[in-house]
Amino acid sequence: MTSAIEWLPQKNQDLEVISLVGFVHGVSHFFHLLLPPLFPWLMDDFGLSFSSIGVTMTIFFVVSAIGQVVAGFLVDRLGPVQVLAGGISFFLAAALLLSLVDGFARLALVAVLAGLGNSIFHPADFTVLNQHVSQHRLGHAFSVHGLSGNLGWALAPVFMTGIAASAGWRVAALAASGIAAAALLLVVWRRRTLADPSTGAEAEADTVDVPSVSMFAFLRVPAVWLCFLFFLLITAAFGGIQNFAIPILQNLYGLSLTAGATALSAYLLGGAGGILTGGFLTQRGEQERVIALAIGGGALLAVVLVVLPLPHWSLLPLMTAIGYSTGIAGPSRDLLVRRAATSRFGQAAYGRVYGFVYSGLDSGLALAPLLFGGLMDSRRFAAVLIGIAALQGLAILTALRVGGATRPVTA
Repeated sequence: MTSAIEWLPQKNQDLEVISLVGFVHGVSHFFHLLLPPLFPWLMDDFGLSFSSIGVTMTIFFVVSAIGQVVAGFLVDRLGPVQVLAGGISFFLAAALLLSLVDGFARLALVAVLAGLGNSIFHPADFTVLNQHVSQHRLGHAFSVHGLSGNLGWALAPVFMTGIAASAGWRVAALAASGIAAAALLLVVWRRRTLADPSTGAEAEADTVDVPSVSMFAFLRVPAVWLCFLFFLLITAAFGGIQNFAIPILQNLYGLSLTAGATALSAYLLGGAGGILTGGFLTQRGEQERVIALAIGGGALLAVVLVVLPLPHWSLLPLMTAIGYSTGIAGPSRDLLVRRAATSRFGQAAYGRVYGFVYSGLDSGLALAPLLFGGLMDSRRFAAVLIGIAALQGLAILTALRVGGATRPVTA
């Protein structure tokens, strides 16, 4: 009877925490695309080229990658709520400044502010989820976290271009600032729900027997570096698809621009569905095997695009299947990082480990254009898809190594 009485409040707390963190993560992904949907207007108003306007996104990802490492230490030292509020405040400042910019210099400053805001979310989000959500619901929590990010990506272009087309890009920037302000108010209002628990059996159980170590001791753990490498590889592959799928399909299969964009949307929607499925698969354990099978399936399907003469009608379901396969790996990937964090240091290092490891995401996205841009310029479109599959294969190997390094040895 006692367990039944305790179960309902814990379930309600889990759902609230998952919902709150999911919402703010969706906002962070929305602000990934604060600038790109407005590029046509910004280029016309300020006389910018594609190369110069594209520098703003390079700035964004470089600042975010470096900032995530620092943010991890801040989360461990100050707690996740203060850091979350600070990150959202940077988003608010970026959107407000965007509504006032008068040239490239201030656009670059907008990118810096947005990158700083983005840098805090993975270490803060995952620290909150790991500290507050029941162990058996963590897979679903990570699934919702990933799905909300995809929804933020999906909302931003429609929201920003729709307002910019009807009322101007400065009004669109102000509207984006309203989203940041709403997220900030929500975090401040529900700060006690998200706060770092000072006591609790689970926290004590997770930190007992963990010796006092240097703040930088996690950098001596091979599993942490393997996790970083995994994220760099898998997001470089994702960046290749996200940036170049439309022109690749246009040139390999003669698709129209609209059809290519639809295929890319199908890939992203398939990824969202895969994330939902992946949340259930985490309950079976052996996350590295789920990752290997899921990403391996996506890599094989990417190769199929190159080696088989496929009819046009098959491209949409195939792109959906590629996205679905890779999306399945998302929740297991996040649990694998949790194992790397707790296997040596317990809860005390969540922020540092997640901040460092997830900086690999931004590093991979920043590297993707450099890795594949030359191949695209030389019209070696099939080679780009093969390269994406090769990166996914290397990511599988690193995930398997992480699994072996963090799995407890049983007698």
